[in-house]
Amino acid sequence: MTIDIDAIHKALANPVRREILAWLKDPEANFPAQELPLDQGVCAGQINARVGLSQSTCSGHMATLQSAGLVTVKRIGQWCFFKRNEAVIQAFLDSLRSDL
Repeated sequence: MTIDIDAIHKALANPVRREILAWLKDPEANFPAQELPLDQGVCAGQINARVGLSQSTCSGHMATLQSAGLVTVKRIGQWCFFKRNEAVIQAFLDSLRSDL
């Protein structure tokens, strides 16, 4: 698997994006109001509500996380559902351990 170390560092440089990733680690605890099953991911609207920033700002954060490969997105109808990409996160952590 190829990962973009620089894009991941850029994505993780923002505390809001780190917080979103932490929330997505335990979606049942952090997004209990979501009506659809969480195995599809967390609805962008739920993330936006929890972040408390404008929709466009939240969308930008999610796009950065997605571009870095840290989250995956699944579109269902008009909604986007986000999940952590555990394989990329683990590869990044392994890279840090071996390279630094």
